[in-house]
Amino acid sequence: MKKTPLLIIAGTILASAAFGVYRYLSDQGEQPAYRLAKVERGPIAAAVSATGTLNPVVSVLVGSQVSGQIKELYVDFNSPVKKDQVIARIDPESFELRVRQAMADLEATKATVLTQMAGVGAQRAEVSRNEVNLADAKRDYERKQMLVEKGFIAVADRDKTQAVYNAAQEQVKTARAQLAVAEAQAKNAEAVVKQRESQLAQAKVDLDRTIIRAPVDGVVIKRSVDAGQTVAASLQAPELFQIAQNLREMQVEASIDEADVGRVKVDQDATFTVDSFPVRTFSGKVMQVRKAALVVQNVVTYTVVISAANPDLQLLPGMTANVRITTDQRASVLKLPNAALRFRPAGFSDSSTPAAAGATAAPPAAGAEAGQQLRTRLVGALNLDAQQQAQLDTILAESLPKLAALRELPEADRAKAGERTRSEMRARITEMLKPEQKRKYEEIVAEGASRPAGTTAARGRVFVPDAGGQAKAISVRTGLSDGSMTELVGGELKEGDPVIIGAAQAGSGAQPSGPRLPF
Repeated sequence: MKKTPLLIIAGTILASAAFGVYRYLSDQGEQPAYRLAKVERGPIAAAVSATGTLNPVVSVLVGSQVSGQIKELYVDFNSPVKKDQVIARIDPESFELRVRQAMADLEATKATVLTQMAGVGAQRAEVSRNEVNLADAKRDYERKQMLVEKGFIAVADRDKTQAVYNAAQEQVKTARAQLAVAEAQAKNAEAVVKQRESQLAQAKVDLDRTIIRAPVDGVVIKRSVDAGQTVAASLQAPELFQIAQNLREMQVEASIDEADVGRVKVDQDATFTVDSFPVRTFSGKVMQVRKAALVVQNVVTYTVVISAANPDLQLLPGMTANVRITTDQRASVLKLPNAALRFRPAGFSDSSTPAAAGATAAPPAAGAEAGQQLRTRLVGALNLDAQQQAQLDTILAESLPKLAALRELPEADRAKAGERTRSEMRARITEMLKPEQKRKYEEIVAEGASRPAGTTAARGRVFVPDAGGQAKAISVRTGLSDGSMTELVGGELKEGDPVIIGAAQAGSGAQPSGPRLPF
């Protein structure tokens, strides 16, 4: 019985201690706790990321200019070849027959030419004979004419001589015409000879084309035919082989989004990786920014060509390259984590969240609040009428869910998709405005819209812990961003200062930033 008061006293002490611990922990839980990072100094580089395909710098498609059956193949995949090396042969039998036929036609035509030349000689002799007869008839006629004038012979004898003379003249004309015909036939036969020679030369060319030769030094990276296969070259040359001229010098053809292509310039440094060698980074330079746009499902991209040295021949044509092009860089600057620019404590709202590469979308409630603030500002600043307000409400109702859905996208795709959605939203708002409202709206966009990564002097806001451990907002100006860190170009922060990047425990009430809306 004496132990009962002691047990009661001990139980009371333990209960009091437990209650004190509970109150202490509860009080501590009411204080918000944050994860911190420090402003640091170091290098930073803005870059554009994309994917591309490795290709040889010079790749030649080898085809056939004649149709026929592949009789022999002398090379296969990966075979090294030299220029003019025989790599395949098409069955030449039919082409050899054409050559022999063309040769026979040529010989027959040459024989015809000889016959025509002999005819020309005979006609020339006939012309000479008729000319002699004409001269004799002329002398006889002149002599009879003189005798008629002296009265020694009758006029009838002279008339007969004159008729003979006239007939001799016509015979000369006929002989000369026949000579001209013979000469023309001879020239025609000579022209046919040239035609037959051309046909023979074409037949020989076609016969030579049955031998497929390598047009350049290189390596066969593709073979599209097998021995015995028939190729038809009626409309275009069929593809037989593909030869890469030099696999030690290759290039990456990367597709760059239209939102980023303006930052890409020739001679910028680039790096890339391939899945076959994930731990190795290859380097190159931008060689060309092609102006031809590629539109696939309303997505506009441009092809950027990047050099890729391949001295050890590890890179193969067709590999997918993950490209990173350095568009700008700083050697030693103040920088802070992008998470600090994205963080917003509980109860804080901002209709113009600053640019932070990879900013996440807010929950629907935060997005609706930001959209309402945007609406209020535009209605007041632009003096929108009732019809324009209704149109603005429609645009916001369609755009805000798209911005909120960005949080479901991968980090690499989120920035591009967000910029595309905001661009569409700005364009639709601009269309409904009057000229004077458009000018004012452009000023608001220039003032409030965040700039792409790589530009300087964009506005931002970060939070730092004050003396009482509460979050205190500080305005900053940011520059380059590499996706995880952002350059600090203005503001009160200095190297080593702490910034809040997130809540240290669940239930602190912190929330991510709202969707970045375009003014």
